[in-house]
This record gives sequence, C-alpha cells and structure tokens, in this order.
Amino acid sequence: MVVHQHRRRRVRAGGVVLAVGVAVTVAALAGCGGAADAGAGAGSDGRPPADPAAALAAVRAAADALTAAGSARVRTAMEMAAGGTRVTIRGEGGVDFAHRMGQLLVMLPADAAGKDEHRPITELLVPGALYMKNRGAGVPDDKWVRVDTATLGDGNLVTGGATDPLAAAELLRGAQEVTYVGETEVAGTKVWHYRGTTDLGRAARSASPDIRRTLEAAAKGFSKDAVPFDAYLDEEGRLRKVRHRFSYENNGVIDVSSTTLLYGFGTPVTVALPPSGDIYAGKIAE
Repeated sequence: MVVHQHRRRRVRAGGVVLAVGVAVTVAALAGCGGAADAGAGAGSDGRPPADPAAALAAVRAAADALTAAGSARVRTAMEMAAGGTRVTIRGEGGVDFAHRMGQLLVMLPADAAGKDEHRPITELLVPGALYMKNRGAGVPDDKWVRVDTATLGDGNLVTGGATDPLAAAELLRGAQEVTYVGETEVAGTKVWHYRGTTDLGRAARSASPDIRRTLEAAAKGFSKDAVPFDAYLDEEGRLRKVRHRFSYENNGVIDVSSTTLLYGFGTPVTVALPPSGDIYAGKIAE
C-alpha cells in the first residue's frame, strides 16, 4: 500500500481483499479494459425534514436511530467496475447496532469463465476487526483469518466485499450538501430519499469511538475525501437503504458502488467469535 501525505491520497485496496476471490477479480477487471441528535425523523406534522438544514440533521442522525433500533437484518451488494467490466459481490446477514457486532455471508461472483468456484465467505464484524472463514489463498478451510481493520487503507469499506453496515451508517455523520430528493418506497416501506456527499475526515472525527479508527484509516487512504451517497430514511429516521460510491486505484481506477439494505429491525443477532486456536497464524497471501 502506498499512502501519500498530501490531500490527494491513493490507496491500493487489494492487500487483503477476500483472497483469490475479490483480489483476483479486481486484477482481472483491470486487465480487461459530531453526531447529530437521534430521532431526527418526521416532524410533528408527519412531513419529511426537507429543507437543507433539517435534511442534513436527519441524515447525520441516521446512525443514532439505528443504535436506538438495536438490530436489523441486512443485505449488501458491492458492484466493482473497471475496464468496461462489472462484477457484483452480494452478502446477507444481521447486525447488532447497539453492541457493534454483525455477521455476513458473502457470495463471490463466478470467475471470468463463468464457473462458480468460490465458496461463500463467512464474515464476523466487530469493532476494529474483521474475521473471515473460507477466505482461500492458502488458509485451511477450518481456520479463520482475523484482520485489524484500522490497518486497511480503506478501513474495510471495500476490502471485505461488503461495506460494514456499522461503518456505512457512521459515514453519514460526515454528510454535507444534502438534498431531499423525494418520497419513495424500499421493500414496501415508505421512505424519504436524500442525496449528498460525506466527508471521510469529518465522519471519522464524528464517529462513535468503536468505529473511529477504521474511518480514520479510510480518511487517510482514499484518493478523495468526498464520497457521494444516496440514503433512504423511514418515518422514524432509521436508515433503510444507503448507497455509497467509492473510487480507488489497484492497477487502474476501480469504481465501487456499495449498497446496504436494512430491514427486520429488532431481529436478534448473535455473533460468536472463534476461539484463538481456530485463527490462522500463518502468512496470509496478498
């Protein structure tokens, strides 16, 4: 990884990118061508916070609304584009926002020949760490890999093949220039659509302590501080869907659109971390 200290920084996010799955896919693509107040939901008249100041406050408060909700089911989709080719990595699981833990089953795309040869990767998300099973790249099938997310140049916004839903929400604390787009539906639920950009540095400074170090890593690593987003909030101010658009360099520019869908609020989420003996201690292939 090469990090420049001036404002236009670059990150190579291929170091631990889901082993032979995402790392090889990305290489193949290149070859192919302060927290706002919680509860900033509907006003007393039931209308969305639509003026610029209210819209900004509502989006910045989305992470607090999720913490108040406790937990949720999630679906993720990460689309990578380079050289005119696109691949999508999908995930599904649950997140406990109150206790800052989550679990995802990440499905890698078929290889360039169309053969589905990658087993799903189980990911455990905890403050400061990402655990992966079935990672490949020389790691035994019965072993887990543990990665310190603060050491990743992208803060695990891209590396895991799914933006950590905790981080996806916390990123909105750095929102700026927010515009209310209008009312729509997400999975049958009425939501309010907001569009804007979030500043990685501001988000890191405003993030919850458990997430701050990973967002600080992203703020230092990405080539641009501003990350465009579309956020969809329900009447209680809870984030129902968010799409971030990242861009980084790995043998060429890789554009990434990462979408997180949240539903089933209050569904219990249990995350059991592997014992130390089940964590792979050998060298991890990049």
